[in-house]
Amino acid sequence: MQVTELSADGLKREFRVVVPAAELDAKANARLAELKDRVRINGFRPGKVPVAHLKRLYGKSVLAEVIEQAVTEANSKIVEDNGFKLAMQPKVELPQDEAAVNEIVDGKADLAYTVGIEVLPAIELGDFSSISLEKPVLEVAESEVDETIERIAQGNRPYAPKDGAVENGDRVTVSFVGTMDGEVFEGGSAENIPVAVGSGSFIPGFEEQLIGLKQGETRTVNVTFPPNYAAANLAGKDASFEVTAGQVEAPGELAIDGEFAKSLGQESLESLKEQVRARLAQEHAGASRNKVKRQLLDALDGLHQFEVPPTLAAQEFDGIWNSVRAEMDAQKKTFEDEGTTEEAARADYTKIAERRVRLGLVLAEIGEKNNVQVSDDEVTRAVVERARQFPGQEQQVWDYYRQNAQALASLRAPIFEEKVVDFLIDQAKVTEKPVSKEELYAEDEADEKTAA
Repeated sequence: MQVTELSADGLKREFRVVVPAAELDAKANARLAELKDRVRINGFRPGKVPVAHLKRLYGKSVLAEVIEQAVTEANSKIVEDNGFKLAMQPKVELPQDEAAVNEIVDGKADLAYTVGIEVLPAIELGDFSSISLEKPVLEVAESEVDETIERIAQGNRPYAPKDGAVENGDRVTVSFVGTMDGEVFEGGSAENIPVAVGSGSFIPGFEEQLIGLKQGETRTVNVTFPPNYAAANLAGKDASFEVTAGQVEAPGELAIDGEFAKSLGQESLESLKEQVRARLAQEHAGASRNKVKRQLLDALDGLHQFEVPPTLAAQEFDGIWNSVRAEMDAQKKTFEDEGTTEEAARADYTKIAERRVRLGLVLAEIGEKNNVQVSDDEVTRAVVERARQFPGQEQQVWDYYRQNAQALASLRAPIFEEKVVDFLIDQAKVTEKPVSKEELYAEDEADEKTAA
């Protein structure tokens, strides 16, 4: 086998590989000799079939297998001999001319092909101890606990039937049929749905237009689906609903006391407050970690600047761009509406894609160099947690992940990333800064675009 490097352009390499016909023939004969003891052919005793006869029967198919194996072995040797770390699987370009292919398969010509390889860059890790991070801290205020319990109480308060029209705060059972441009659309109709008017649980504008309805009355409600509505085919679109009111109910009084706490499965009002306080503290800690993580990623990006594999960057860009375009189409917006052009947006998101790939490579390198491991138990817990999100389908979800290596890897990857982030935070200089709730949960455009 002869290997010649044709080009080296950044992280891309191209090689020409020639495997002599005699070498392929020798490997094919060895393979046929192995088959001799296993095949059963009429007229021959087991193990006594001449190799020449086998070659007439199976020669071309065996040689095709040998060629495939030779290509795999040659590519592996190129990678091993050069110490490459591959960014993508090698791109093999075999001869396409039918006559040339037949010559190779018939054993009359050498196998010659080119292979393109894209390699990972050599990454020189920075000094993590030089990273300074500011950790926002928000203590759970007693007023926040009380407000949360009040919301819980509002959602659990009793209702009693009433005469008269719907008022804000009432609950009304409705049936409706939704249309767009006069046509009924899928998912736009329902029967006997309870609506707590003023809760904000329905499409904006829907609940307010129910005020004044009486039981048995029908009214047309006109709304516009939010731009970020979950169903992309409805996002940002206008719709009309023919709504018929059923039973109208007024909210009753609900005392926030020990009995209320017991109705929620708690021993006392104080234990309910402790549970709420713990949940709020967990939410604040999660938001704080996200802020710290974004600072950390910004710092890593500043410490590590290197060329990223073009194909990986292109794939990342395609994913981002398709998402952006889908969202803009749903919102019926153009780049001009956003104060930019498609060309400028492409350039912007290209940089974001490259940053994401670069940070992914840096985190992977840090994890490898510092022996960060994800245990099988941690992955199993992630699978169990995922299965719990699909009540009644737990076994199907479990089987899917246990039988699908790529899906399992998609659960392992974020666990690995978080463990590397934990390692880096331990290495960095972290100072705490008390913040308001508004500051802790504020999201700016830079955060949304650069989050990796």
